[in-house]
Amino acid sequence: MSKLVAPHGGKGLVCALLHGNELEAEIEKAAGMKRIDVSARAKGDLIMMGIGGFSPLDGFMKKADWKGVCENFQMADGTFWPVPITLDVATAEADAISEGEEVALYSDGELMATMQVAEKYEMTDADKKWECEKVFKGEGEESEGDNFWKIAPADHPGVIMVQNQKEVNIAGPVKVLSQGEYPAEYKGVYLTPAETRAMFEERGWANVAALQLRNPMHRSHEYLAKIAVEVCDGVLIHSLIGNLKAGDIPADTRVKAIDILIENYFVKDNVINAGYPLDMRYAGPREGLLHATFRQNYGVNNMLIGRDHAGVGDFYGLFEAQEIFDRIPTTGDAGKDLLCRPMKIDWTFYCSECDGMASLRTCCHDKESRVILSGTKLRKALSEGAEIVDHFGRNEVLDHLKLYYASLTEKVEVKMQGAASGESM
Repeated sequence: MSKLVAPHGGKGLVCALLHGNELEAEIEKAAGMKRIDVSARAKGDLIMMGIGGFSPLDGFMKKADWKGVCENFQMADGTFWPVPITLDVATAEADAISEGEEVALYSDGELMATMQVAEKYEMTDADKKWECEKVFKGEGEESEGDNFWKIAPADHPGVIMVQNQKEVNIAGPVKVLSQGEYPAEYKGVYLTPAETRAMFEERGWANVAALQLRNPMHRSHEYLAKIAVEVCDGVLIHSLIGNLKAGDIPADTRVKAIDILIENYFVKDNVINAGYPLDMRYAGPREGLLHATFRQNYGVNNMLIGRDHAGVGDFYGLFEAQEIFDRIPTTGDAGKDLLCRPMKIDWTFYCSECDGMASLRTCCHDKESRVILSGTKLRKALSEGAEIVDHFGRNEVLDHLKLYYASLTEKVEVKMQGAASGESM
């Protein structure tokens, strides 16, 4: 019997991906269905439903689930879920579809899935605004008072995404027919929950931590991973390989940077470099909860949560993503509650007086002795060709990243928020 944490939802891994004859038959059947073109975000959601990463979801959320998730972090049946997983269509498309009908879902011309439409529900401007306030509004200065709606419509990628959604959501179970480009482009890195679980079992791991990454690993990330290695059986360095916002570093560059770091600075038997196919939602604390929820499906029971996890701008408090874990509802039913727990790590940095990596919990020196580390700060320096402060990152990794930036023909301005600059320390 497995010693790993059970998949979320109490139903094992719920995988909607078809194989073999079933797959061929469904592809043929889809040719006669109405076609719906979906967003990049929905493509990632479909793949996660296909491979069991979004267990126990077997399709896009109905209105009762959407409302419960936004309001109470729970679907209609009481199962914990922190962020809506919905599929939007235009009014004309929705009017042409009957409830109970099957439709074919395409992304950039590729048939991704079929879906039986169980429900259609309107998303008014007021509904979208309410979702944004529930999911994306935090405790940072850009969320205070009227600031949120003055700043977010232009500067918060998650809010922009929801505001730009079409007028109707359609809900229902899916049959996933493709994993997109990920198995071929990220072979050996793109891993399904069944694959990571098998790897953990093979290594004898029972107590596993995950490090979420959307930026290249700098010294702070390395330090977090090594803290987890000391107290857990192993660490899954789990990078987002779906879409990011302009100015973020592409997945293949980040994955190679992690490989370089593992090769030179880790005991390889204690760490796994892997990727998952979602787009960032930039939901800050709520996204931290989502990261823990689907990591549970991958076999992870500890989620590393540091400063400004999954944040954007100054919409969130520095440690709001840690604190939210203490406020989520529980039912007492292990199948419905979130079992993956946070590893709460304070602000980390290199301290010249300590002569090593430290945190606010371990270092007594003033900020002038500290090298403030953040992915945003690193990207800004690299994009501007500025000198990288000593002890910010490993030289081998920085050399690799400098080659990437040297290859760019167009530069994207990187906005420096207070959390990344160290002003809030």
